[in-house]
Amino acid sequence: MQVNLIEGLLPQTEMRRAEEVLNACVHCGFCTATCPTYLQGGNELDSPRGRIYLIKEMLEQGSASAVTRTHLDRCVTCLSCETTCPSGVEYHKLVAIGRSASERLAPRGLWQRGLRWGLRKLLVTRGLFAALIRMGRWFSVLLPARVRRVYFPVGAHQFTRPRNHTRSNGQSTPVQPGLRSGTFTQQVEAGTVLLVRGCVQPSLRPQTDVALEKILQHSGIPVLHSSAANCCGAASFHTSGEAEARDLARTNIDAWWPLYQQGQDGNTSLRAIVSTASGCGVHLKDYPHLLVDDPEYREKAAILAALICDPVELLERVFAEVPPVFGNRLRDLDLVFHCPCTLQHGQGLSGRVERLLQGLGITLPPVTDSHLCCGSAGTYSILQAGMSKRLRSEKLRHLQEHDPKSIITANIGCQLYLQGGTDKPVCHWLEILADALPDS
Repeated sequence: MQVNLIEGLLPQTEMRRAEEVLNACVHCGFCTATCPTYLQGGNELDSPRGRIYLIKEMLEQGSASAVTRTHLDRCVTCLSCETTCPSGVEYHKLVAIGRSASERLAPRGLWQRGLRWGLRKLLVTRGLFAALIRMGRWFSVLLPARVRRVYFPVGAHQFTRPRNHTRSNGQSTPVQPGLRSGTFTQQVEAGTVLLVRGCVQPSLRPQTDVALEKILQHSGIPVLHSSAANCCGAASFHTSGEAEARDLARTNIDAWWPLYQQGQDGNTSLRAIVSTASGCGVHLKDYPHLLVDDPEYREKAAILAALICDPVELLERVFAEVPPVFGNRLRDLDLVFHCPCTLQHGQGLSGRVERLLQGLGITLPPVTDSHLCCGSAGTYSILQAGMSKRLRSEKLRHLQEHDPKSIITANIGCQLYLQGGTDKPVCHWLEILADALPDS
């Protein structure tokens, strides 16, 4: 695609990045076949190819309208287009540049700016969100049943936090070996796993992180938490708060870097940084790109990003060393798995959770159009509620084709949003494994 971008409209590095992505696109249209928003309405401007043209036009003319911004807003950023694209177009880089430019060239009204600011502060300020959830529990009996089911579920898995975990002063202490003492040690040199807490999950589904801790404890793997760390920054990045997202990334790097250095000095090394929310994980892995123009942090970002992994990547290594002791407790479960976009497209881990679970004896039915988004997409379900609900209806129709007893997934956003549209329990796949472990 021939481009002639206006000089000075973007920082030089962003200009080069935009040109590279635009030049890679050959407008073949393969992306339209797997774009959820295009499939809903058939509007070319709601497809990746159409949005690329809109961004190109904006960067060449130096102007944008509310129409441009509307179609960019409708993108769920699922990255299904990148999985499909034969030319390797890095659409997510271009759409981030386009959204940032459109905010300057076609500023939002006060209400829209205020809404995005409020969402950022609510999600990023962990104490505020937790306080509101605690307050909500007091009045939960007054709320509609569907709201209670999502935010205040009764009978959800509630695991006791493993006794031998380490909380964050940056110091790691040995964990007493569990059922699999020493097995992970042979694989990754006694490395400690840093478990990243999310913003929403600790208040709404704390059992997910506890489930991973329980699984790791049974393998004798030390788990560390860092209280100095903050929100990963994904919510800020996707609600017009790119500068805030970069600041949050720097805060996290400052919190984790001493833990990494301890390992370099010969102490217990930090061998993996893991988030149980795939939406956080994909953003954490993108820190090197987010801070590429920051000379102080870009090298640290690249080093730490190499340690970041999804639970499935971690547990594949753990279970390959010594098979876990689930016995037959997983064989009769009636489940269906929803693979989040952030896992299959963003992190390129399509099919990995399914293969792991099937290897443990769980039978999972195929899901029609499993590559399409459920409509959650972080704050998208609030900012683009109409499109989001249509996508959820389609997704739930396919997930429930075989009438499973429960739906499992790998991301808190998908979990909560799907639960809001079905009476069937929706939980994280880690909870299923932790629940099947024998008590120790």
